[in-house]
Amino acid sequence: MSKPLRWGIVSAGKIANDFCAALSTFSNEEHQVVAVAARKEADAKEFAETFNIPKYYEGYEKLANDNEVDAVYIGSINTCHLEDSIMMLDAGKPVLCEKPFALNEKQSVEIFNRAKEKKLFCMEAVWSRFLPSYEYMRHRLDNNDFGEITEVEIEYGKEKLGKMERVVKKDLGGSMLLDIGNYAIQFAQFVFRSYPTSIKATGKLNDDGVDVEAEIELKYLNGGVAKIKTSAINNLKNQANIYGSKGSMTVDQFWACTYLIDIDGHPKEWKLPEPKQGEFVFNNRAGLRFQAEETRRCINEGKLESDLMPQKETIEIARIRDEIRKQIGVRYDED
Repeated sequence: MSKPLRWGIVSAGKIANDFCAALSTFSNEEHQVVAVAARKEADAKEFAETFNIPKYYEGYEKLANDNEVDAVYIGSINTCHLEDSIMMLDAGKPVLCEKPFALNEKQSVEIFNRAKEKKLFCMEAVWSRFLPSYEYMRHRLDNNDFGEITEVEIEYGKEKLGKMERVVKKDLGGSMLLDIGNYAIQFAQFVFRSYPTSIKATGKLNDDGVDVEAEIELKYLNGGVAKIKTSAINNLKNQANIYGSKGSMTVDQFWACTYLIDIDGHPKEWKLPEPKQGEFVFNNRAGLRFQAEETRRCINEGKLESDLMPQKETIEIARIRDEIRKQIGVRYDED
């Protein structure tokens, strides 16, 4: 029987909260959170008390050197992902790093190269990919149930995102594209399963030079197209539609999907468990449990990456984002 995975948590923010709440849906024989680290000790202590975590640290170095930590979940801000991932890998820790994995393709390659040198598992936490709904869609795609896919329409927009500093401030690695846009791009890649032959984008920037709205068109070798609308200043439909020669599918909240209208016109729904500890900040975040279980499975089997979210695809998504940012005029010092 495979052993439990003992997690260390980097950052005590909202997404780390939801990850730990999701882990609490497992038994201790499967997953355990043994340590948390934050920039401020008080934040780490409060987080540890919420989730009954035995150890908390100020700063990340002590967590990196904790021999009881088997793997690390990184939920820090975008600009810290490179530094934090490299630190943990250098300390011999497998890494599950929150999306966006890094600010650009160059940083993504650097992290994965370090993981390969250290012979350690490393994956971008695109949690959508591991949901039961995605498993179902993957089965439909594998069986060619859509026929030739002609178009994917994706909309994701929430007005409240424009008030979040991590989304709108450049020095925090802010970017609507790196936040909700990452989900949209990964969905297009999930469906079409190849790198776009053409990338076209227009967008709107705020006073800080950060993208807050974009319209993106990705064309693919089969002649299919993905049309993406994202916004941090307007509310959109927040769904995806897949159109094929044999039928179509509507995917509600495609990044956090528990409900869809299938090709035959019938709804399908998946229930998620309630947390035993803490409360979720974001919608359907019990679904984070599936990426945690995939991480445990890969580590226990000695795999360095997951077939469901391979490193090559993380790099390609970063490359697509880089091209979109270039076209709409968003540039980071790290570029």
